[in-house]
Amino acid sequence: MKKILFSFSIMLASTMSKSQEVVKLYPDSIPNSKPFPDKETSEIDSTSHILIIGHVSRPTLTVFLPPKSKATGTAVLIIPGGGYYIVAAGHEGYDVAKKFNEAGIAAFVLKYRIPDNMTMINKEIGPLQDAERAMQIIRQRAKEWSIDPHRIGIMGFSAGGHIASTEATHYENVVIDNKKNTNLRPDFMVLVYPVISFSDSIGHLGSRTGLLGETPSNEKIREYSNELQVNPQTPPCFLIHAKDDQVVPVKNSLVFYDALKKNKVPAKIYLYDQGGHGFGLHNETSNVQWIDMVIPWVKQLDLKH
Repeated sequence: MKKILFSFSIMLASTMSKSQEVVKLYPDSIPNSKPFPDKETSEIDSTSHILIIGHVSRPTLTVFLPPKSKATGTAVLIIPGGGYYIVAAGHEGYDVAKKFNEAGIAAFVLKYRIPDNMTMINKEIGPLQDAERAMQIIRQRAKEWSIDPHRIGIMGFSAGGHIASTEATHYENVVIDNKKNTNLRPDFMVLVYPVISFSDSIGHLGSRTGLLGETPSNEKIREYSNELQVNPQTPPCFLIHAKDDQVVPVKNSLVFYDALKKNKVPAKIYLYDQGGHGFGLHNETSNVQWIDMVIPWVKQLDLKH
């Protein structure tokens, strides 16, 4: 374990430069929180070799800004996956943020609270609170970070895709203090092998249990099945998924794509034949790099204000 944690420290140091700011989402008291000791853990998984952060109860936002000479003014809030159990902050967070920076796009990696009845009064809304608060911070500090407040998107992987698509379809459900009425709607979405539905047939039941518990009501299942929450005001979306995903069925992306098209929301989808689940930035079964399709799409988006 000591070797794993040492390796993690070296990796983290090489990933994050001194110029990168880590912002506490809630500098004072954390809303919807119970008094509880900080038991957060960080390690490199011995099998997958990915960075895993567990037991998160103190959420943060890590800022990745591109060189000023490259900055486009566009930004993306990145929400790693982890089944509402852990946060896969490396290959679904920091690695992706650096790639966006190379293209002049600012990126912000969210380390969100893991739903837990021990640390939260209502665990159902905890991750959404953190995503809304992150979007609020980015918009309120947009000028400081040389960001166009009308070109801030959201990106999510797996369960992080569920959080991202929840914010993009439930943004009028404000679950944080928002006295300044800051716009919490993302301007676009990128969803990579996302959990979309909580239905029995195609939903990722582990994520559903993590967020809603063992026996959620039909009403709650419907509320958090985001393919049912799309409307014409839902932000444009780019979806990436592998057809052979055995963890989160590709049908999640397909039903969301269909809902977007029915509501005349601009949408694109790219499906790999192989790759399974959790490949992050690089799908090693293909020469196609999804990020190379997403970046031009983001840059050319005509976002009506």
